[in-house]
Amino acid sequence: MSTVFKAQKSRKDKADGVVEKSTEDKSVFRNKQRVLLLSSRGITFRHRHLLTDLGDLLPHTKKDAKLDSKSKLHIINELAELNNCNNCIFFEVRKRQDLYMWLSKTPNGPSVKFHIQNIHTMEELKMTGNCLKGSRHILSFDKNFESTPHWMLMKELFTQVFGIPKTARRIKPFVDHVISFSIVDNRVWFRNYQITEKPLEHRSATDTTDLTLVEIGPRFVMNPIRVFDGSFGGQTAFENPEFVSPNVARSNIKNAKAGRYKSRMDAIAKKDEKLKGAEMPEDPLSENNVFA
Repeated sequence: MSTVFKAQKSRKDKADGVVEKSTEDKSVFRNKQRVLLLSSRGITFRHRHLLTDLGDLLPHTKKDAKLDSKSKLHIINELAELNNCNNCIFFEVRKRQDLYMWLSKTPNGPSVKFHIQNIHTMEELKMTGNCLKGSRHILSFDKNFESTPHWMLMKELFTQVFGIPKTARRIKPFVDHVISFSIVDNRVWFRNYQITEKPLEHRSATDTTDLTLVEIGPRFVMNPIRVFDGSFGGQTAFENPEFVSPNVARSNIKNAKAGRYKSRMDAIAKKDEKLKGAEMPEDPLSENNVFA
């Protein structure tokens, strides 16, 4: 085998792979996760700030221009391949107010579609926590992620998308914050905390550690809608029966307001009819009739 061919094969293995063999014939695992980060047209300032915050938290991401089409999402697989990414975070905005987030393993899947609620960005929260830009983090998962298969799949997807490889180019060799994923009310709560030392005045004799957590931000809630076996499509592996579309929720609120308005108008009409029925007949002995 020539030297040029060996060099080409080595470069190809580093680009594709995850497993290499050392001189001692031992398998070495290499984490080569790269994440493509992009959004659709019509994104609002709050959604854009959240996208920027995620880009700052994940130094192994690559940003791309806004996607014009909302119906042909399979194009994102080609964009991920062009950017040499095997994961994708896509913000899909509907009616300039509803935010949906796609997490996908490109190009073969699986993928999960979430409805994002209760968004609070770093600048909005102004928490006291802080961390080094580009540093690595620890992923913390609730024990409920081991309860059902779809939660286990989401946990693995979160691990591969939000886990920062040691070989990423822009990372700092420090671990100073924790990203927490908790399941409450069948929703995934995202939190970001700084790892810091407790002040001396707050330490007690019974403390086993002098470390504490201070929230940094951002924070948001992910309501799972569907899990697909492909990337941005395919057969439905899981569908959330408790999910209510924002359009349906807004329609129910409008119908409730319309019902209250209709009942108020009916009450006014009944009052008018009651007043008309309560009018006294004209008295024949009144002064007007006598002098006439």
